[in-house]
Amino acid sequence: MSLRFNAINNLSSSQEVTVDNPTRITAIFGESVFTVKTAREFLSDEAYKSLVGSIRAGQKIDRAMANQIASGIRSWAEGKGVSHFTHWFQPLTGTTAEKHDSFFTIKSDGTPIEQFEGDALIQQEPDASSFPSGGLRATFEARGYTAWDPSSPAFIMEIGNGKTLCIPTIFVSYTGESLDYKAPLLKALEALNKSAVDVCNYFDRNVTRVTATLGWEQEYFVIDEGLYNARPDLVMCGRTVYGQSSAKGQQLEDHYFGSIPERIYAFMRDYENEGYKLGIPLRTRHNEVAPAQYECAPIFEEVSVGVDHNSLLMDVMDRVARRHKLRVLLHEKPFAGINGSGKHNNWSMATDTGVNLLAPGKTPKTNLMFLTFFVNTIKAVHDYADVLRASIASAPNDHRLGANEAPPAIISVFIGEYLTKVLNELKERVTAKMDETDESMLKIDIHKSIPELLLDNTDRNRTSPFAFTGNKFEFRAVGSSANCANAMTVLNTIMAETLRKFKSEVDAHIEKGDKKEIAIMHVLRQYIVASEKVLFEGDGYSEAWQKEAEKRGLPNVKTTPLALDAMVTDKAKHLFENNDVYTHGELEARHEIELEKYIKKVQIESRIMGELATSHVLPAAIRYQNLLTNNIRGLKESGLKESAFANQKQILEKISEHINMTSDLVEKMIEARKICNNISDTRTKAIAYQSQVKDAFFDDIRYHVDKIELLVDDREWYLPKYRELLFLR
Repeated sequence: MSLRFNAINNLSSSQEVTVDNPTRITAIFGESVFTVKTAREFLSDEAYKSLVGSIRAGQKIDRAMANQIASGIRSWAEGKGVSHFTHWFQPLTGTTAEKHDSFFTIKSDGTPIEQFEGDALIQQEPDASSFPSGGLRATFEARGYTAWDPSSPAFIMEIGNGKTLCIPTIFVSYTGESLDYKAPLLKALEALNKSAVDVCNYFDRNVTRVTATLGWEQEYFVIDEGLYNARPDLVMCGRTVYGQSSAKGQQLEDHYFGSIPERIYAFMRDYENEGYKLGIPLRTRHNEVAPAQYECAPIFEEVSVGVDHNSLLMDVMDRVARRHKLRVLLHEKPFAGINGSGKHNNWSMATDTGVNLLAPGKTPKTNLMFLTFFVNTIKAVHDYADVLRASIASAPNDHRLGANEAPPAIISVFIGEYLTKVLNELKERVTAKMDETDESMLKIDIHKSIPELLLDNTDRNRTSPFAFTGNKFEFRAVGSSANCANAMTVLNTIMAETLRKFKSEVDAHIEKGDKKEIAIMHVLRQYIVASEKVLFEGDGYSEAWQKEAEKRGLPNVKTTPLALDAMVTDKAKHLFENNDVYTHGELEARHEIELEKYIKKVQIESRIMGELATSHVLPAAIRYQNLLTNNIRGLKESGLKESAFANQKQILEKISEHINMTSDLVEKMIEARKICNNISDTRTKAIAYQSQVKDAFFDDIRYHVDKIELLVDDREWYLPKYRELLFLR
């Protein structure tokens, strides 16, 4: 019996895993995290103050204090049954990485002891030779360094009965270049802090720090493990390269916010409990639009911690799903014909005085501060839309962007009709003649234009890649499998750069004699006029918007190889260098890495398409072809008129045509791949793989294979079908 039918038979006997629910989430929240509160218990006053100073103000921890902190962390971890530690980091592979070492060591006199010193806490030296570097280092130059990031707390990861102390770190080369997602993100956040504080001080001198906040919404699919294992394309690529649409998909819209299936519900509760222990503040769970699709979302956190928690949760979800004999699919488009998955990044900024800078205020002063950061965000997206598009470019996201469930590749901003009126009013009423006696615009009351109710229920545009949703912007184009750090690094950097320029221009007006508030209004008006073409309130899926966007001069780059070009323009290099986020060499390296990643993913998909066609699809089709041939021969030999088996002949002709076309196209695709593999320039090779392999063959081969699936006897088809993958649990 095939894996497909075994999996279906085993579904009815699947045992639900028992999940122990805490009486209160607060009883387990953060129990596996070395929090500031925990540090107070295990550290001396001096060590505690040093750690808190590093977390909150970025102060450097000296080696003497590091030894005390390391000793305290070890005592806490050992009390929870931990024997090993690892530096946990996020290399450019797109996954997390770790190398475990034990606390165990032997002294010079042969005495075995358990110890964890400051040097081991602060820095490790993993082999960097097999991680992507984009040419920053040669393969024989294996040395790389992981360095402790105190802003993200240490935690204990439980895998089976084992426990490991994880120290969040950055990953850099021997010569100091970033080899991970985290190091540039921390630099971007610091750049934003400096620029935002300078602008905040126009309104409140008490602001000394601004932090960016992130609330991600993780979409994902869950399917049965047996069915998953029977689909080599899911195992190898995370998506189905073939599959005839199920008679029922999402057209009834009955899955969205529907009752969660019991087996999935147990899985959700299980991974949530694991997440709570790790300090991940999960708040929301629900069915998404497509069958077998779900979503979870946490409470907002500081961006760097939020990024760590999302990367950590993706690992946890995968591990817990296996415990339930399920598999989580984080690919952006695992199934054709139904919605794919994104990871909406809800982003804002907050001051150390407790103000959300993207929340409308209640006084003229706070309203002006809100408008300042609101308009600067729009200007940043307008000026650097191409770089923002590059930040979410990937082979899997190309399948999703522009489809009917995801934002288009055109970067635009949705702000709603109320704020559109506010900006139009500001644009029209601020004039060059405005002086200190004309302060009517300074007294604009945002709440007269936006009813309080709408602050949390702003009319949403699901087709917009970058939408204002009341007190934050939602970057909806980020892919479900992506590391949030990439998009957040770009977003915070372009915001830092825009605010820096804004302050320079406001100061120039003040030096000419304008009152501060008048100067701010003048520059805001200039920014509104300069960036208004990026604002769009309509249907982002429509052809009309494609044409309108072209008229406006907005970039519409639909493929990853071309979208990535924006990373290495002079504009991008100056942007990141000005804010000390990336050097020119680091940008070139990342461009190379992303292109190589694209090539490899398309190459793997092409190979699995060929393998499945030749070893699964065509044998099944030929078996059925033979069955039809024998049937027709028997009917003919029995003396029946040809009209008696005309339909069988018609089916035979169809299936023979699809067999021939599938075989021919697969052979041509293999030849095209060989030609692409001989191209030495990475960018040219990526474009060739996209145009000469993916675009030239994937859809055509799939068309014929899916037609074969419709024609072949169900008993002869060994690949689980969409109706089984999506609806059988």
